[in-house]
Amino acid sequence: MKHLLNVLLLLCAATAGAQSLPYQNPELSAAQRADDLLGRLTLDEKVSLMMDSSPAIPRLGIPQFQWWSEALHGVGRNGFATVFPATIGMAASWDDALLQKVFTAVSDEARVKAQQAKRSGDIKRYQGLSFWTPNINIFRDPRWGRGQETYGEDPYLTSQMGLAVVRGLQGPYEKYRKLLACAKHFAVHSGPEWNRHNVRLPTHRRTAMLLTDSLRAKNTAR
Repeated sequence: MKHLLNVLLLLCAATAGAQSLPYQNPELSAAQRADDLLGRLTLDEKVSLMMDSSPAIPRLGIPQFQWWSEALHGVGRNGFATVFPATIGMAASWDDALLQKVFTAVSDEARVKAQQAKRSGDIKRYQGLSFWTPNINIFRDPRWGRGQETYGEDPYLTSQMGLAVVRGLQGPYEKYRKLLACAKHFAVHSGPEWNRHNVRLPTHRRTAMLLTDSLRAKNTAR
């Protein structure tokens, strides 16, 4: 909940006029501001903000926010957009620097589209600044049916490509993020799709550790 509130705090800062409450004060830490805002929200408001479509809360200066957008190889399901090669095809380049440039362009386009939606006064699904991308599942079985969304079967390549995508989407800025990149299916889901919410799919412990360690090491170095 606090992570969600940290994002909303950035939105509050952009929409608030005179700063009069602690959660509107950018000089405080994100944790301090989140704690203050959390104490001002009603239970019903907290519940509403945990949905993928978060409504505006005008009394606290919180604008509407859409958490569900897709950008696996370009901004998805949001009108005309540049379409890049399928993820598995980009993985075949073995070029994470190029991939970061690709997703820098994707995030540029996403920002423009989000601003256009914001001006309309009603931000719909796939029009926000939170993207469920990249897909860092390890492609273990072609019967899954979604292997083209991944960077293949190698944990190290997947970690490097995934990090490049996140950097391209979120930007190089220290204090603010260009948009929110959410690496998905990290619980090693890779099918079958029809019973994804209840099937038990054991994975090799070493595969999971390789992916996790690669991501952790790269993030630490950053």
